[in-house]
Amino acid sequence: MLNEQFISILRCPISGQKLKYKKTVKIANDYPNHNYVLVSEDDRYEYDVINSIPRFVPKSNYTDNFGMQWNYFRKTQLDSYSGYPISADRFWGATGWTPEMIKDKLVLDVGCGSGRFAEIALIAGAKVVALDYSSATDACLDNLRDYPNLFVVQGDIYQLPFAPSTFDFIYSLGVLQHTPNVKSAFFSLPNMLKKEGFLCVDYYWKRFITMMNLKYLVRPITTKINQKWLFKFLKFYVPVALPISSFLRKIPFIGKVLQRFILIVDYSGVYPLSKKQIQEWALLDTFDMLAPAYDNPQNFNEVKGWMTDANFENVEVLHVGHLVTRGKLKSIQISR
Repeated sequence: MLNEQFISILRCPISGQKLKYKKTVKIANDYPNHNYVLVSEDDRYEYDVINSIPRFVPKSNYTDNFGMQWNYFRKTQLDSYSGYPISADRFWGATGWTPEMIKDKLVLDVGCGSGRFAEIALIAGAKVVALDYSSATDACLDNLRDYPNLFVVQGDIYQLPFAPSTFDFIYSLGVLQHTPNVKSAFFSLPNMLKKEGFLCVDYYWKRFITMMNLKYLVRPITTKINQKWLFKFLKFYVPVALPISSFLRKIPFIGKVLQRFILIVDYSGVYPLSKKQIQEWALLDTFDMLAPAYDNPQNFNEVKGWMTDANFENVEVLHVGHLVTRGKLKSIQISR
């Protein structure tokens, strides 16, 4: 059964009511230990608890590719697995927070994937609620189940299943650009923060160099291909394309330009990974580049305006790998 403290912050995403445990006679073939559901106070809405994860979403949705990739690459981007602080450097660099700030605080990870950033927050001593719309939640729980302060939810960013003003910190890294409506996804987050709580969100940066990426020419095709077939093709393509990419990069003056025409994410010379790891990361992120149903970069002024409109102070907009916005919610909130 779920932790009572965890249940206390959950809410029915439709009615907003508190939830209670109830035994079920449902049979989930893939999960023989599916014995409980969460039910709204008026007993109208019921949500499965499968593999100790409350499920507030349809079984299949627009993030199926993410569920597929994060369950296949469930450990690839974990620092504890790669041996390098790649995720930690990105997390602390993007958020601007410190381990001391989040220790013992309630932190919401929106779009947790397999838990690469949740692991960093947990190591710092935070109480982490890791949410994802996809079945990546199973990979996250499997990776981080030894942390007692981890709580995992499969939920919808547009209907977050939490009580308002619950969290001290919220972050969403590498996620919002893959939602159908990025602005609406962003504005679902501030209401979940306590007064003077902290938010950090990043996006693909909508600028000329970004929009010239070859992926935007081929995505209209790759997003319509069966994901399993696309993945099989990339497993063949990546080992062939990586040496070509590396060769082009070494050509003086024009190498990096030519490299952009090889449709692959190549971290050679960027991260201190082994050849095998470079290939694994390339396969993961090339699939991540071509498969998602949505890819919506945002511009600097717009995301800064969202933070201001949502009543944040000390707002910063900066480039840390992606376009990052971060700030602190004012103590006096403005109703929208």
